[in-house]
Amino acid sequence: MRPVRTRLFSAAFVAVVASLIGLVIPLVLKWIVDGPVAESDPGGVWLGALALLLLGIAEALLFGFRRWLVARPLSRVEADMRAGLYRHLQRLPVAFHDKWASGQLLSRATTDLMLLRMFLAFPLTFLLVNAVTILAGFVLLLAQDWTLGLVLTVPVIPLMILCSHFETRYALVARRAQDQVGDLTTVVEESVLGIRIVKGFGRHRSQALAFRELAGELRTTELAKARLLAGIWAAITAIPELAIGAALVLGTVQVADGDLSAGTLVAFLSTALALRWPVESIGFLLAMSQESATATERFFEVMDEAAEENTDGGHTGRPDGARQHRPAPPAGGLRFEGVEFRYPDAPADSVPVLERIDLHIRPGETMALVGATGSGKTTLTALVPRLYEPTGGRITLDGQDIAELPRETLRELVAVAFEEPTLFSATVGENVLMGAGPDAGTTELRRALDIAQAGFVDRLPQGADTQVGEQGLSLSGGQRQRLALARAVAGQPRFLVLDDPLSALDVHTEALVEAALRRVLDDTTALVIAHRPSTVMLADRVALLSGGRIAAVGTHQELLRDNAEYAWLMSGAEASAEEARTR
Repeated sequence: MRPVRTRLFSAAFVAVVASLIGLVIPLVLKWIVDGPVAESDPGGVWLGALALLLLGIAEALLFGFRRWLVARPLSRVEADMRAGLYRHLQRLPVAFHDKWASGQLLSRATTDLMLLRMFLAFPLTFLLVNAVTILAGFVLLLAQDWTLGLVLTVPVIPLMILCSHFETRYALVARRAQDQVGDLTTVVEESVLGIRIVKGFGRHRSQALAFRELAGELRTTELAKARLLAGIWAAITAIPELAIGAALVLGTVQVADGDLSAGTLVAFLSTALALRWPVESIGFLLAMSQESATATERFFEVMDEAAEENTDGGHTGRPDGARQHRPAPPAGGLRFEGVEFRYPDAPADSVPVLERIDLHIRPGETMALVGATGSGKTTLTALVPRLYEPTGGRITLDGQDIAELPRETLRELVAVAFEEPTLFSATVGENVLMGAGPDAGTTELRRALDIAQAGFVDRLPQGADTQVGEQGLSLSGGQRQRLALARAVAGQPRFLVLDDPLSALDVHTEALVEAALRRVLDDTTALVIAHRPSTVMLADRVALLSGGRIAAVGTHQELLRDNAEYAWLMSGAEASAEEARTR
């Protein structure tokens, strides 16, 4: 709020002035009743009416001016907070996104920030304005007649107790409701993104039941909020009304006895009625304040998460932040030195996913990484671009520790293609050129598509300008995988990490892609996860990952001859491939 605080303070001041003008109106009424009306002076009545009209116009204009003061800057505050949250989400480590539901993040970026803007625009100002108005109003009431003023002052104590109780209970319910909105958003998002699975397995009924259950829980919570709000609203409406009724009876008796002028009674009751809205709005303002407080808490739950720093200095991911001091290895290539890794939420005494990984991929060499399912291959490759931080050891590129490289520089040096390709709601060309520099154009795009054997792009309705749609689901699995491979090679990276990049291709397309990749890999240091012998044949050497460790390194033929586990893995892969070809 700091950049717009001047306009916020100005708006609050204008609103206070407008509200105080409203309290002048009862004083004018007193003058009209005790003066022109009592003296049968029509001219004075018209003068008083004109004064009331001018006061009303001034009050309306000031409240409109207040709205103008805050509308634009607070929209900017909301937009800046939303942009800040989005930027922060991009910088948060993958481990954070692994444990947070996307719907919860989406609700924080939309609903919660909308609540915050509404709070800043209205309740924040009017909590101050109404407090000043009520205080000034009660001073006027006591000044006009202290006995009647006390009648209206007595209910303040029970109202404060009720509001405190309401605030505590409403905060809990409001938090529960906003969390449930996040859960509901997650279900909708997953159902839409997974609509093919839902339809393919006929699970629409179970998904609808799951949604209905969550929607029912949210409905119950919202009704609980409504009951609390109804209770406090009833109390803060009824108690002051009873007090005003009592003051009316007492004031009428005093007028009849000649102890009070009719004009003073009219002014007193008009002032009391003018305070009805500031008092009655307390419940509404407190409710919005609590929802906004909860929204702020949820917003900062994300913003307070530690983001990836562009460079970590000496931080290696180990608990004590200490760096292992080793002799500098020979420069060149990609090297893993005593690398260990366990996931951030794993117990400290749990067995690491990766343990004492020592592996050297020479400059310009292609290393195939082979292992059984669950052996840690994908996790190992995710450490190279620092999607995860190793909990021990270090990784070097051409002799430089990646922990000392700015992430931006590191990810310019290393390109990745995952087994499950992700495409964005953009054109084919925009998706592919995400892997290239900002100046990349048609030449780089065409080269990358040729390497990935993605000639199907030319047959799309608008060629490379075709929108692929959300998640690229309008394309086949093999087409998505080829575009992901094209994205990885578009920037001609020095280091390439490929996670089984050809698994969705037919044997003929696979052969063409392999032939093109060989030309690329001649100038690139590459680590390729392989499950099939055809992919292994792209590599100069093969590393076998078993039980979280590198069990063997050698050529394909050497490992077939000397390592039973590798021979078993490859024989199973060959049998599966042969079975697929003969179907």
